[in-house]
Amino acid sequence: MTEEQTAVAGQSEAAEGEQDFQYPIKVEDIGPGAKRVSVEIPRERIEEKLKEQFRELRQQAAIPGFRSGHAPQKLIEKRFASDVKDQVRRALIGESYEQAVQKNSLQVIGEPEFDDAEKIQLPEEGSLQYSFLVEVQPEFNLPPLFGLKVRKPKIEIKEENIDQAMHNLREQQGALVPVEDRGVEAADYLIGDVHVKLDGNEIAHQNDAQIVSRPGRIAGWQVDDLDAQLAGLKTGETRSVKVNVPDDHPNEQLRGKEVEIEIALKEIKKMELAEVTPAFLADLDFENEQQLRDALREQMVEKINYDVQQAMREQVNRYLMESVQLELPEKLSQKQTDRVVSRRAVELMMRGMPREQVEANVERLRSGAAEEAARELKLNFILQKVAAQQKVTVSEGELNGRVALLAVQRGQRPEKLKQQMTKDGTLSNLYVQMLEQKAIDQVLARAQIEEIELKPGDANQAPVEAAGAADASVTSSAEPETKEGEQAQST
Repeated sequence: MTEEQTAVAGQSEAAEGEQDFQYPIKVEDIGPGAKRVSVEIPRERIEEKLKEQFRELRQQAAIPGFRSGHAPQKLIEKRFASDVKDQVRRALIGESYEQAVQKNSLQVIGEPEFDDAEKIQLPEEGSLQYSFLVEVQPEFNLPPLFGLKVRKPKIEIKEENIDQAMHNLREQQGALVPVEDRGVEAADYLIGDVHVKLDGNEIAHQNDAQIVSRPGRIAGWQVDDLDAQLAGLKTGETRSVKVNVPDDHPNEQLRGKEVEIEIALKEIKKMELAEVTPAFLADLDFENEQQLRDALREQMVEKINYDVQQAMREQVNRYLMESVQLELPEKLSQKQTDRVVSRRAVELMMRGMPREQVEANVERLRSGAAEEAARELKLNFILQKVAAQQKVTVSEGELNGRVALLAVQRGQRPEKLKQQMTKDGTLSNLYVQMLEQKAIDQVLARAQIEEIELKPGDANQAPVEAAGAADASVTSSAEPETKEGEQAQST
């Protein structure tokens, strides 16, 4: 942070009470969401502030040979001239900057960039002139927010869904048993060395990678028929899987090309499901199997309700994104990009994703963060304006409640987690996320809700439309979970 930025930060509160003097200020548009502000501090204002500072200093300064407050003014000015001029310069920059922002209703994003910051010094004669660049929130109009047509997925939980949840639980409590008399079958757990090659040249590798023989990601690439491609592979053998790189891959040099994933298999294990015995139930604090099944149903209902709400929120988001036209600042600062990444990490934590998976997803997001940051920043501007228009607030109690929920999920003490989140900046991001969700929920409270029937297995394919001034559609993610979490299949 430059001295001028420090002066702006340190003097903003004091400047609020000193707005009687009106500085000559000029504001120019220099691009989408960017302003150049030129400020003049007249000579008479400089002299007034210097005299005021020297007068205060004379009353307080302790100079040998003189009683406090009785030292000659000339001596005070000679001895403390440099320090006083620097203090006055900082005070005037902070005061005039604050007036420029308030007078012109500039909603500043980030810190100002001062032109020739090292040259901003009090002149011996004449006025002080300086200028700075700021990114500001863009101006735009909100579309109609009430009476939107929103589709709400209605999902029926059937006994076979509970059966699947029981299977998943037995799998989680089960044991991996080595396999030596056959090749790979679907759902086997594998350990092997993975080498990724492009045109015969290795571009990535990992030793002792953990792989599950089912559709999913391996070495960061999606393979929809991985179980079929690995079928029959035996310990000690090597097999290659070819994958076409999608056109939107973050690495432009790989787009549209074919990579070869070579897997040298070291070990095969199969999952033996845990038996539902009295001991199994007792370990989970249930008296009988029916109590466990009822608890699984309740958990599934909670998850569906959350996913349905998220699906409807996404409809509102998409409607707003398609209905609002605005230009973002051309240069998204790294701080803004980091904020997007941090917000995404909070969302993943709220969904119960383990820390190591959160970090893996964040790094994948960061690799292509520019486009994502632009989308997220636009949506953030829109939702902040919706929240302001609807006078939405988040109380300290609501924020603490959400932190407590996160702490339970992560096995931490709420106060310790809150301190950690305050330190790394995620607490403010959580506040913004809660504010935006409350703003969307107010829109949903006045929407025209249409329930649509979905089967649990069809939810990811069913369109969920939101109609208002513009038409939009999203894909619902509302469905009972078939796995407790996504199996990691990346190297």
